[in-house]
This record gives sequence, C-alpha cells and structure tokens, in this order.
Amino acid sequence: MKLNLHNSEFMLSAVHESHYPAHELPEVALVGRSNVGKSSLINTLVRRRKFARTSSRPGMTQTLNFYRVDRLVLVDLPGYGFAQVPRKIRENWGPMIESYLTKRPNLKGIIQLVDIRHKPTEDDCLMCDWLKALDKPFLVVATKADKVSRGQWARHLKVIRETLGVEALPFSAETGHGAEAIWQEIANFVSGSRRSSGIGE
Repeated sequence: MKLNLHNSEFMLSAVHESHYPAHELPEVALVGRSNVGKSSLINTLVRRRKFARTSSRPGMTQTLNFYRVDRLVLVDLPGYGFAQVPRKIRENWGPMIESYLTKRPNLKGIIQLVDIRHKPTEDDCLMCDWLKALDKPFLVVATKADKVSRGQWARHLKVIRETLGVEALPFSAETGHGAEAIWQEIANFVSGSRRSSGIGE
C-alpha cells in the first residue's frame, strides 16, 4: 500500500457517531492504555514529530481523533485504565469506544498497544479478549521497545504472548523500529488479507 505521507492532515475529533467524518476511506483504529504511545506511533508512521497531539498527562485524550494519511484514516481512541481521570469521563469512554469499534463500516482493522516493559494489565487483557470476540482483524504492538535492551525483547514479548494469547510486534517511537512492519500489517488490514491476530497471517 503506497501512501503519500506528505498528504496527511488532522480531520476532526468526535465523541459520538453523528460527529464521525463522512468519507469512503478505510480506517484503522488504535486502542491502548493512557500514555502507552498511540499518538507517538501515529507521528512515527507519518514521519512528523507533532502531527498527532500528545500529552504528558495520561488520560487527556477524551475524544476519537481522526487523522487522514493520504488514502487511509488512522483513528486514535481514548486511552483506558487511568484511575486519576474522573469516573464520569471514564464511564463515557467505554460506550464511545464500543460504538465506534462495532458500528463503523469504514473500520478495517485495530491496533492494540501495550507497554513492552510490563506484563499486560487486566484492562489490556479485557480489551484483547473483546477484540478477539469482535472478530475483526487486529494487531498487538509492544511500544517503548527502546526502553528495554534488545537482548531482553524475546523475554518481554513472551510474557505478552502468554498473557494475551497473541503475538506482539515490538515498536519504538524513538528509533522507528517496527514502523515498516506495522505499515505492512495495516496494508493487510485494508486489502483484507489479514484475518486474525497473528503477525504476518
């Protein structure tokens, strides 16, 4: 899937399906805990430092943010699992995320981000189980790989695999490692050739 990364733009933020942008482009959603690096992944994929909005305060993304990358749209969903966010806001996230993931016809695949340094949390496990039940193609990406020595990647990825039951692709926003592999999986989403959560399937 050849994309012109220079032809990219932030489209809009939405909290309800009535606010979603109207277009025919394929969409790929990013889900994960607050501060796991969804915006940083988007910035790395499009090779722009400040394309997607990042925050040093976990839980600040409270909307679905749509980013068009040429003939594709990346959708950054609100982060889950951050206790300091007011309960009312946290309660709104669930229906917002579920509505998008179950009703959006443009959605071709989902990327779940987890932190390679830590065993997946209960929230990560719940989300992964839900994605399996949703029966849409999805990929697990283990972020912040630069924070762990490369010789330790296999051990950390094994913990993720044994906890979630799926393989994870290591990624670093600092070095860009994994970006090309993620783009290939996104191309598989769009083409319909990826039918499971297994890398490269």
